[in-house]
Amino acid sequence: QVQVEESGGGLVQAGGSLRLSCLASPGVTFSTYNMAWYRRPPGEKRELATMVASITKDFEINYASSVQGRFTLSRDNANRKVFLQMSSLKPEDTAMYYCKATVPGVRGLYGDLDYYGPGTQVVVSA
Repeated sequence: QVQVEESGGGLVQAGGSLRLSCLASPGVTFSTYNMAWYRRPPGEKRELATMVASITKDFEINYASSVQGRFTLSRDNANRKVFLQMSSLKPEDTAMYYCKATVPGVRGLYGDLDYYGPGTQVVVSA
């Protein structure tokens, strides 16, 4: 069982910045996890904002088009953390932000396992 916890949300004016953090509990080597940030705007479905692959895929990072160029994802494997630097925030970025850890499965036993944190609220005022 992996626990994931987000922090850093809050209220910010449009054009401002916030930095979200995500901490994964001790366990399997963190660099083997795929990590991602999802968000759920009010009244809408959860959507993928950005993700960083594990060491097996050279920590490749991908961004949704809606955040490309404004959000920057990074990971600190030694401290089991990922960060989401959000800049030039817009009111439409208002959402609950969730961190997801995908832990690799064991071939022949079980597949990859996903763990979500409880989320951190981001509100961007116009």
